This record gives sequence, structure tokens and C-alpha cells, in this order.
Amino acid sequence: MGPDPIPKLLKKNHWTIAQTARVRVPERAPANYSTAYFLTKDRSLPARKLLHTTVFAQCFSPCGKYLAAANNYGKIAIFSLSTALSPEGSEATWKPIFSFQASEDGAIFTLSSTDALLISAGNGPICAWKWADILAKGPKLIWSLNIPKKGPFSNPEVNTLQIDEQESQTYVLAGCGDKNIYGWDISSGKQIFQLSGHTDYIHDLAVKKNNSLYASASEDGTVRLWGRCGCVRPELGSWLGCVAIESNDDWLVCGGGPRMSVWHLRSMSCTTVLDTPKATMKTVQFYEDSIISAGSQPFVHHWFMNGEQKAKVPCSPTSVFNIAVNTKSENHRVLCVGGNSSKIDVSTNFGYKAFSLTFTLD
Repeated sequence: MGPDPIPKLLKKNHWTIAQTARVRVPERAPANYSTAYFLTKDRSLPARKLLHTTVFAQCFSPCGKYLAAANNYGKIAIFSLSTALSPEGSEATWKPIFSFQASEDGAIFTLSSTDALLISAGNGPICAWKWADILAKGPKLIWSLNIPKKGPFSNPEVNTLQIDEQESQTYVLAGCGDKNIYGWDISSGKQIFQLSGHTDYIHDLAVKKNNSLYASASEDGTVRLWGRCGCVRPELGSWLGCVAIESNDDWLVCGGGPRMSVWHLRSMSCTTVLDTPKATMKTVQFYEDSIISAGSQPFVHHWFMNGEQKAKVPCSPTSVFNIAVNTKSENHRVLCVGGNSSKIDVSTNFGYKAFSLTFTLD
């Protein structure tokens, strides 16, 4: 009998490929076939792109009836929560009602919203779109802001956006990969300030509404409170990926690897440590009297303020980049979970997944 035409590596891995791609593996293949053959031959490009979709950001419309989600291909998709949550809801209604190419430069990592504008950022400029135009399925770029370049090869990405709404002015804040925070006046488009001090990537921002205190979480392992001192917590982890400030501006939570911590802002003291073994938290927020977080495991964690775990809810993404709670409409109050999957999990009572929206690419 002649030599086996299937390489040993292919024999070893063919079942894994079949499970991942859900394609039929032939019993024999030419010796020069690579393990990628089954993906490229039996799957169309749109199907393969869907397989590798990552949802980095989510944002609810001002009315709370729509969800905007952004992915690694620079697309923004709009979902109707009214239709998805209706008694007649089905897989057909769990798809976008509209999508558009919002970035030609690559992934969109963050979304934020005002009463009139949806603002996106990632690779490339910060872009603003009118919600009214988006919901009419005719989005037009209203304005764009460029991150200052430090040299000919500098093109820092924006990892996080926050809106600071004051009585007389509204600012958009950007935390970037060049270790800086930039702030612009939305009405004029003029850059107002630059905050420097971190020594590594900035992953997340939070705004203390009462006095425009900004908190930034960085890969350098610190949370900096701009206008006051910072939180240094080397014993709890060497990098930070998320930060949030609760609505009364009394508490701050931050986390990354490997544990999260809760801080009392008036005394600047760490009051609670939230243990997340074998997981790094990438997104966190306060909700009512609890804390919700998620990261490098396929779970959403719910915590009491004293550090006890309230619930650990399975989710579709194996790594979660964003959780969003819709507080803008009581009739559409849901928790949405996005990550390295085309599925966005929707929870109506926050204790389990009710259904999943699908970020299709057509």
C-alpha cells in the first residue's frame, strides 16, 4: 500500500476543523492540502467573515428603542429592540434592521451617544452621525476629529470614548493607545485639553458628573483621577482594562488582571476586592446596588458591593469586550453582551440569556 496522502498534522486536526467550520471533511485529500483548505473551499467569504466577527462596542439610542453595535470590520449595525422583544420575536427579528460602513480604517472599538449624535472611534478618526439620519437609514458623517500625530508613523487608536455634559459645554473625551487622553468641545470641534501621565495604553475612561473628574484605566496598572491623585494597586494586578464610577459619584470600581477592586472616592481607600481567578476583566459597570463585569471567560459576573458574587451567567462570546444596560427605556430595559462572536446576548431579567441578536454582514 502506498504512502498515506493525508499529512499527519491534517489527520490530527481534521476533527477540530470540522467542528469549528461545520463542513464535511473528505476521507482523502492531496498531500499538499493545508489545514485551511476546508475553510477556504467550503465556506464563502461572508460566512468566514461572520465566523471571525468581534463586537467591540454597543450603545443605545436616546429613545432606548434601538441598539447600535460596532465590529472589527468597521461596521455599525442597528437593531430594533421593540421588534426583538415582541411576543412575535424570532431569529428573523434578531438581525439588524440596518447597517453601514462607519470606518474605512479598520475596527471600531468604542461608541458613545448624546441626545442627537452617535459617536464612533477606533482605528482612524472619531466620527459623529445624527441618530435621526441613522434611523432613517441614511447616515451622513456630521464631523470627524483626528487624534494628534506625534510623527509620520504615528496613528494611535482610540480605545474608549466618554461624553462630559456640562451646563454650558459638552466635551468628548478619547482615551488612546498613545497613553494620552484628549478632549474636544463638541460644538466647535476645538481640542481643549490633553492629559498625559500614563506610561502605557489607556483602555477605559469614566466621568464623575458632579465636578468633571475623569478616571482612566491603563495597561500600566494604574487608575488616574485627573484633578486628584490616582489609584495604584500593584498587589491586585499589573494592568487595568476597565473602570466605572457609580451614579452618586461616591464609588469607583476598576479591574483587569487578575482582580477587581472597589474604591471609596472621598477617602481614596480600597474597600473591597472582587476575586476573578483565571479571568481578566475587560468591561465593568455599576447597576443599581450591584456591579456587573465580564472579560476573558464566557460569563457575565454579577457582584454585591461587599465583594460576594451574586451570579455567574454563561454567555455566547468566549471573551467579552462590552456589556451595556439600557436605562433609557423601562419597556426595553435589557442587558446586552458583546465580544468575540457575531452573537450579542440579550438578557431581560439579567439572570440568563433570553436570546441572541446576530450581527450579520449583509
